[in-house]
Amino acid sequence: MASDRTHAITREKYPYARSASGNVSQEYSVQLTFREQWLDERLKFDDIGGRLKYLTLTEANRVWMPDLFFSNEKEGHFHNIIMPNVYIRIFPYGSVLYSIRISLTLACPMNLKLYPLDRQVCSLRMASYGWTTADLVFLWKEGDPVQVVKNLHLPRFTLEKFLTDYCNSKTNTGEYSCLKVDLLFKREFSYYLIQIYIPCCMLVIVSWVSFWLDQGAVPARVSLGVTTLLTMATQTSGINASLPPVSYTKAIDVWTGVCLTFVFGALLEFALVNYASRSADRAADMHRENMKKKRREMEQASLDAASDLLDTDSNATFAMKPLVRHPGDPLALEKLRQCEVHMQAPKRPNCCRSWLSKFPTRQCSRSKRIDVISRITFPLVFALFNLVYWSTYLFREEEED
Repeated sequence: MASDRTHAITREKYPYARSASGNVSQEYSVQLTFREQWLDERLKFDDIGGRLKYLTLTEANRVWMPDLFFSNEKEGHFHNIIMPNVYIRIFPYGSVLYSIRISLTLACPMNLKLYPLDRQVCSLRMASYGWTTADLVFLWKEGDPVQVVKNLHLPRFTLEKFLTDYCNSKTNTGEYSCLKVDLLFKREFSYYLIQIYIPCCMLVIVSWVSFWLDQGAVPARVSLGVTTLLTMATQTSGINASLPPVSYTKAIDVWTGVCLTFVFGALLEFALVNYASRSADRAADMHRENMKKKRREMEQASLDAASDLLDTDSNATFAMKPLVRHPGDPLALEKLRQCEVHMQAPKRPNCCRSWLSKFPTRQCSRSKRIDVISRITFPLVFALFNLVYWSTYLFREEEED
């Protein structure tokens, strides 16, 4: 019969080459060689004068084993190729060493506020299922209880360090012993810089090409704006598809949202330019119509005046007004008094006004002015956003470190 009480349990854990973290399901996978050791005095045997070091068993059901389980496990399986990867050693003084190779998928709740400039702490928890601390106590083995293989390669992550600790839990049925390993993963930013940040910057810059196209190139400017807007929206949806739906705003959401706003703003800028251009055309047409109308009225008035002056009587005489007035003429002096010249003191030159003065305020030049202002305003605002964005999130990352 197996004993119902053990004095202490120690274990060694060797994570091997596969460990990855998933953003959507908030989990990570690990392949490890799990080892635990306990003392069962009923299994003592004679070592025949030291010639027998230990006995080896391949069937775990032959001895009593602690009821250990992984509390944050979501999925796991043993390895049975070519033979089951498990063995048991029993030493003469009753110590039992149990070793097995397993693969686990473990839950890892993530805080994605700084994604993809974040660090994640994923835990591996091992606890007793039914035995309380009065019967079973888990202890870490002294001296390097957790060993990680060298040259461990993880896609998109770097394992910075790991910490061992205890996580005993108390319930209404008693206190249960628990061990945990905290794995600190740092996300590799270079991948996201190449796949997300640089393409988004390129899309925003391409949308600014519309400012340099002619106002009359309506198909070119519309197709450029719509294409960049749809591409940016597709990029944003692809990023969100790889992340879990969370209630807070992530760093990548701020970036993609602002880039999408800039692209949409470039499209709205063309709508404003097109409206100003059409308004100028309408004003020019109205001005031409008014000039034609005035010209016809003046011609009609001149014809009416000529018909009044002409007399059908050939003996009629015409009264001619003098073309030149004498200096003493009171009418000439009166008109001279009505003509006054007002002078204004010159103002200091303004750089912005002198630059904007190159484009007259007429309706036909207003649309051109909008394009020129946009060529300067959009890049400056985007550069300011980059300065604030990177300084803010990099500073927050240092604070968390």
